[in-house]
Amino acid sequence: MNIKEIAKKAGVSVATVSRVLNHPESVASDTKERILTVIKESEYTPNWFARGLNFNKTNTIALLIPNILNPGYMEIAKGVEDVAHQKDYTTLLCNGENDVSKERRYADSLIKRRVDGIVLVSSLLEDEDVELIKKQGIPVVLIGENRNISDVSIVRIDCQGAAYKAVRHLIDIGYRDIAIIYGDTPEIENMRKLEGYRHALSEEGIPDREELILVAPNTVEGGYIAAKKLIDMEKRPRAIFASSDLLAFGVIDAMKDFGLKVPEEIAVMGFDNIRMSNLIEPKLTTVEKPMHKMGVLGARLLFDLMDSKEEEDSANREILLQSKLKIRKSCGHRERIGEIF
Repeated sequence: MNIKEIAKKAGVSVATVSRVLNHPESVASDTKERILTVIKESEYTPNWFARGLNFNKTNTIALLIPNILNPGYMEIAKGVEDVAHQKDYTTLLCNGENDVSKERRYADSLIKRRVDGIVLVSSLLEDEDVELIKKQGIPVVLIGENRNISDVSIVRIDCQGAAYKAVRHLIDIGYRDIAIIYGDTPEIENMRKLEGYRHALSEEGIPDREELILVAPNTVEGGYIAAKKLIDMEKRPRAIFASSDLLAFGVIDAMKDFGLKVPEEIAVMGFDNIRMSNLIEPKLTTVEKPMHKMGVLGARLLFDLMDSKEEEDSANREILLQSKLKIRKSCGHRERIGEIF
């Protein structure tokens, strides 16, 4: 049975049936009950894509992430999808591979697909790209930071403050020769972590040694190669702060391969607290980034925008989340419950 047959059997117009399916609050209760009874008896299933074409709604959102291989981004994706699923929405997952041209191709494709909204994660897009999307009536929310996108709602953490307190912890337990390995992507977040690192050192009057500041691809392999450079130095650092857990895993692998003990000879601090960080040996001391929560809140912001009658009701909101320091074994201190920053 199709929608016309439903309307005929219920003694109403096709438009009234459509209102029951899309805006039931606008239909009188007795009429609505009559139509819903016919729908239930006929086991009618709406064609959601066709409804999207007719009502400018596809019940689909998109999530554009920088790297599908990064476990942290998958935690964010799960948070977004959890909210979308509750609202009976499909989520399209797009892998930008840290390539702005690929992100732009995805954006163009998503506009043509008429998705109802887009969540960008640490995107490389710029204001003009986002404006092009928004001009098509598609709301956009950003998770993470981007210096080139300003006119959007955003969910983020204080990367600079989190890095400062992570390095501060290393200083407080006795380390002074502290290196940093920060990832090449996402750029703005890692630059803020570098600022936090420098602030913690300068506050204690610890010299800023440029040879202890290394940038690397944000991968396990990148961390391994960068750590080898530090190992080969005549004056090695006593502690290494990595801007992601993936980098920290590479650092620990390098230490093991070159016969150095963690934390007895070199301490290692990570950032993200992905699930593997509590499974490796030694267990990784790291900054917990609430990625699943970021995904949930980013999706909720997006649905607020999509549901809003007037754009200014929900536009340009910022949610700043707190991080936790998860103190485990890789920095030489006994495990204890994380401290909220």
